[in-house]
Amino acid sequence: MEIQQPWRSLRFSFRTATAIVCFLNLIAALILLQGFLSSASTRKFSTPHPDAVHLSYIKESEEMRRAMEPLELIKRVREITQEAYAEAEIVQLKDTKQTAAEGLSKRLKDSRSFSDAASQRALEEWRKRKMERARQRQLGKNGTSAMSQA
Repeated sequence: MEIQQPWRSLRFSFRTATAIVCFLNLIAALILLQGFLSSASTRKFSTPHPDAVHLSYIKESEEMRRAMEPLELIKRVREITQEAYAEAEIVQLKDTKQTAAEGLSKRLKDSRSFSDAASQRALEEWRKRKMERARQRQLGKNGTSAMSQA
């Protein structure tokens, strides 16, 4: 005594189940598409310019926002920052001039102390090399002139 249930007698294959799901997805996509298109069309037909009441509300809110700004405080802060930058530049210029002058004086003192002994030696060596080169040239000229006469 089997009691057959009516839904068991209908056998659904995977193919028919897939077709039903695809059909339902297609219906959902069409409903969503209609919703997007209808909302876009209502936006087109609405007035793009706000009415006078809305404009006055916007103007009032702008005036209130501007009235609430601390203008004096902003001006004072700008003045203070400009003064700070100006003072910093003046101090920096004085510092750079002072350090440059100190550096030059140190270099002059160092060059004077080192220049006495070291420069004398370097000068003597340079003179010796110069004289040696002059002798070499003189010998070279004499050798070529002696060959040309022969």
